[in-house]
Amino acid sequence: MTTWKPPTAGVIEIVAGVLHILVGATTILVAGGVAGGLCLAEFPLISLMVPLPLITGIGLPLLVLGTASVVGGISALKRKRWGLALAGGICALVPLQALLGVLAIVFLAMSRAEFE
Repeated sequence: MTTWKPPTAGVIEIVAGVLHILVGATTILVAGGVAGGLCLAEFPLISLMVPLPLITGIGLPLLVLGTASVVGGISALKRKRWGLALAGGICALVPLQALLGVLAIVFLAMSRAEFE
């Protein structure tokens, strides 16, 4: 018997993943703009010290987690590979959208028997 829970979890994971990707890409672009010379003439030390931690500490992890969440959401929509769908829900737990991640995990846990 199929229920509404896996597709709902999939949509939630995809929404959370897209939000992670947008925030990560924005962080990288803004930090890259600072590193690229936006502030280089006025604040040379700040422009060299700030962007790398922003890119490597925030931007790239959000891109990776967002991509994993989207892939897990697609898996949940197809009702295949429950482990991958659950991993996508876990990746959606990043503090930006923690509620979405919790909802996705709960729906996936309740619908384990519906996956192949």
